[in-house]
Amino acid sequence: MSDMITADLVDLDLSADTKEAAARALAERMVAQGRVTDLGGFLADVAAREAQMPTGLDGGIGIPHCRSAHVTEPSLAFGRSAAGIDFGAADGPADLIFLIAAPAGADDAHLTILSALARQLMNTDFTSALRAVADAETAAALIRGDETPSTAQAPASSEESTGVSEGAGAAQGAVGAAGAASAVGAAGASEDSAAASVAASADAAAGTTAQTPGASAPAQTTPAGAGSAADTGERPFRIVAVTSCPTGIAHTYMAAESLENAGREAGVELVVETQGSAGFTRLDPAVIAAADAVIFAHDVPVRDKDRFAGKPTVDVGVKAGINRPVELITEVRAKAARGERSAPAPAAGGTPVERAGDSTEGYGTRLRKWLMSGVSYMVPFVAAGGLLIALGFAIGGYKINKAPSVMDHFVWTQADSWGALLFQIGAVAFGFLVPVLAGYIAYGMADRPGLVPGFVGGAISLTINAGFLGGLAAGLIAGGVVMAIQRVRIPPALRGIMPVVVIPLISSAIVGFLMFVVIGKPIASAQKGLTDWLNGLTGTNAVLLGALLGLMMCFDLGGPVNKVAYTFATAGIAVSNPSDSAMKIMAAVMAAGMVPPLAMALATTVRGRLFTQTERENGKAAWVLGASFISEGAIPFAAADPLRVIPSSMVGGALTGALSMAFGATLRAPHGGIFVIPLIGNPFLYLIAIAAGVCATTALVVLLKGMRKQTPETTAADPATNETTTTKKTKQPVAA
Repeated sequence: MSDMITADLVDLDLSADTKEAAARALAERMVAQGRVTDLGGFLADVAAREAQMPTGLDGGIGIPHCRSAHVTEPSLAFGRSAAGIDFGAADGPADLIFLIAAPAGADDAHLTILSALARQLMNTDFTSALRAVADAETAAALIRGDETPSTAQAPASSEESTGVSEGAGAAQGAVGAAGAASAVGAAGASEDSAAASVAASADAAAGTTAQTPGASAPAQTTPAGAGSAADTGERPFRIVAVTSCPTGIAHTYMAAESLENAGREAGVELVVETQGSAGFTRLDPAVIAAADAVIFAHDVPVRDKDRFAGKPTVDVGVKAGINRPVELITEVRAKAARGERSAPAPAAGGTPVERAGDSTEGYGTRLRKWLMSGVSYMVPFVAAGGLLIALGFAIGGYKINKAPSVMDHFVWTQADSWGALLFQIGAVAFGFLVPVLAGYIAYGMADRPGLVPGFVGGAISLTINAGFLGGLAAGLIAGGVVMAIQRVRIPPALRGIMPVVVIPLISSAIVGFLMFVVIGKPIASAQKGLTDWLNGLTGTNAVLLGALLGLMMCFDLGGPVNKVAYTFATAGIAVSNPSDSAMKIMAAVMAAGMVPPLAMALATTVRGRLFTQTERENGKAAWVLGASFISEGAIPFAAADPLRVIPSSMVGGALTGALSMAFGATLRAPHGGIFVIPLIGNPFLYLIAIAAGVCATTALVVLLKGMRKQTPETTAADPATNETTTTKKTKQPVAA
């Protein structure tokens, strides 16, 4: 394939006075070289991209660009304007114009060129050489990397070339490398993988190593200014930074380059995480932990921002990172000196786990996180679909699942039609459960590349009737396959096509083969066996299962064990027509999960003196949380006194679960607490089961707290009653 830019694509005397005219003049050169087949169509694509956001950059640079069906190969044309052309930059017209064209399907070819150029345009030697170069051939060679700024300007002034290092010249080879990589990646690939491999050449000259997503061990940029520590004998100030912009291309990398250069000059260690539009490689947690301060230069939200919490932080727009890097470094150092810090990260709870975890975590811990990642994303589909189906039955009656499609029959004034509508919407939502579960288990393991094989495996699980168990297996297999592929060493030129072509293709084929041919049938048989077992539960067995699920729901109040019980229940009703046994299990699980917060609320009401003022305030909120089936409402009490609260909660939860199963209460909705009581079978007995468990837990926790060893006799005003109470030191028959 020919070079991306040749002398025929360079106009050093661009006479256009508008950006449209400039694009046309440069595009005509591409047409003459056979790189663009339809001038009008291509210019329309350029104008459409320009309408989204101006392509002018500070420093007199314009980079009009687009992907177009009228482009035959990735191409770059360069024009130099004496008068300057307005491309929308804040600092005025641009005199250096780069028109970038990529074939319609070649995302990476297009984005690679942009990101590599963006970093080079922060090199004043490079831009000065382009402004001074005397002939088109030299200009094209300079952009390709065949010439260095020193040699390109040598004919004009030998003094100007003095002191320009060979390393700086080598950096210019990045754009030439971009041409080779983008030619290979023209089939279409993800931005950051190829951009990183191309930027590696440029970063090498600056003492940095490009971040390469998908490598077996993500590499981070070598800290700017690392050498200063050896000179002074002192540990340098350490900064981590994040840069991002709406398109994740030019400004993202320009800000990174600008901050790195400023950090090097200031003698600080500065490491940048560039969050591009197609993903990013996270900084090593150890690097973040060792950092003294943080700089955010972004125009879109910083992803996984909690990683940087608790450190001195400067938060600005991405252009400030380009234009004011020295000021930002000075400002964040001043904040660190004053001890100013951002808010700490929120405490970990039942939030979705999107990462595979640190390398120091055990396999069991990571496996739990991966599974909980899938469950966390699945639960909203369960809640929405389950409630809609339950409402459909409540409005349209128990035969609503037999109703014809609302597309064929819908009467605005008939309740049955509305019931059928809700039921059919809910059924569609339920259809996503297993694919979402599998997709996000794989996502938790392997990030975005795991989504495609995960969803494919989950959909196959539905096709072969492997159900929920098949989804779990498909997600784990998909994540494992992608992780294995990512460990294979790939030539730099091919890395660009890995995330969007090679990995999805190979991993989907492997997962599909395993699900259809190897493990699908055994899993489907196991799923059928589990369903038959649940349907066969009666009498004592059902009561014992209800008690076990109640114990699990109250053991860790929203933690892993609680989630296992809840997932088991929701998996049973995650079909359009769940069995009666599955609905009984769901009812028992929700009832047991309501017990701990309701019991703590009641205990703080009837025996307030046994609780602190803070606990009494929490008790008021626990009424609402418990009624809404939010078991976490009891966590403040369990954290303060786990040896009394947790066992008491488990006793009440087991009692409620057993009674709910014995009473035959059923529930189609996976959530809602007392607000879905009208949708529950045998609602009166169901409420009795909840009340029994709440009373049992309340009585036990009050008894245990009353038996604990008291402090020496003191007299104080009880804030709950404003009465003076005397606390005596007493012996207790049972050690707490």
